[in-house]
Amino acid sequence: MMQWNNWTRNSDFILLGFFDHSPLHTFFFSLILAIFFMALIGNSVMVILIYLDAQLHTPMYILLSQLSLMDLMLISTTVPQTAFNFLSGNKSISMAGCGVQIFFYVSLLGAECFLLAAMAYDRYVAICYPLRYPILMSHKICSLMAAFSWILGSLDGIIDVAAVLSFSYCGTREIPHFFCDIPALLTISCSDTLIFEKIIFFCCVIMLIFPVVIVIASYICVILAVIKMASAESRHKAFATCSSHVMVVVIYYGAAMFIYMQPSSSRSPNQDKLVSAFYTILTPLLNPLIYSLRNKEVARAFMKVLRMDKAAG
Repeated sequence: MMQWNNWTRNSDFILLGFFDHSPLHTFFFSLILAIFFMALIGNSVMVILIYLDAQLHTPMYILLSQLSLMDLMLISTTVPQTAFNFLSGNKSISMAGCGVQIFFYVSLLGAECFLLAAMAYDRYVAICYPLRYPILMSHKICSLMAAFSWILGSLDGIIDVAAVLSFSYCGTREIPHFFCDIPALLTISCSDTLIFEKIIFFCCVIMLIFPVVIVIASYICVILAVIKMASAESRHKAFATCSSHVMVVVIYYGAAMFIYMQPSSSRSPNQDKLVSAFYTILTPLLNPLIYSLRNKEVARAFMKVLRMDKAAG
């Protein structure tokens, strides 16, 4: 029994995290908690609105609801553990807990990559082939796109977890991060991780570059189609429907590429933590704000639900 307890304790990792208990760091921790709860509320509202309002049961909004669900899960993967470690003073995380965190984190990142590409394709079809839109983006095709995004992301998560947890870890087992991120884990491994790092880079090419190519190709076609529109009002409407998605794509892909496609020799732990915090904590908050503030249909659905609540009261 003693041997098992020793093995369990020694197999734990230590998350160094962001914060100590100084007044400034306590303020930043409180700010992150506030962002976390706002992101939870914002994404939950988006999912519920799209589910309740029949007028939002279109491919564009179905894909948007999946994005909000992924953001909801993504921020819940990292922030609660960070909050627990800070409040309890216990910075350890078990190997199993680390594996679960890596699986959900990697799976959701991969799923969002493919989902954002699907959303770009949806806008391309809507603007370039509006008459054929019901056929090219039927509910069946939309559901398949969403399902494949989840499946491909999960496959990537399974592969990464199986590889990372098979490595040996030595020394203090201190992870220079606020969650179990793969690049941070590799820095404390005793094993030769060079082949795995090359595999990660290859996976990033598929998971990031391939969707980015689809996004860029889709929007090049969209821009060319919009330029040819005779009406200025039509051009403005077309750009308005795409601008929110473009903002999210630039924020998300830019941060992910910075972390996973930059050579390890040119990175620092503090840089990785800041960029990771941006797209795991801030991005889930920004997405519902970007889509709701710039989208009249979402605002209309929100007001409709509020009126229904008042009438029921």
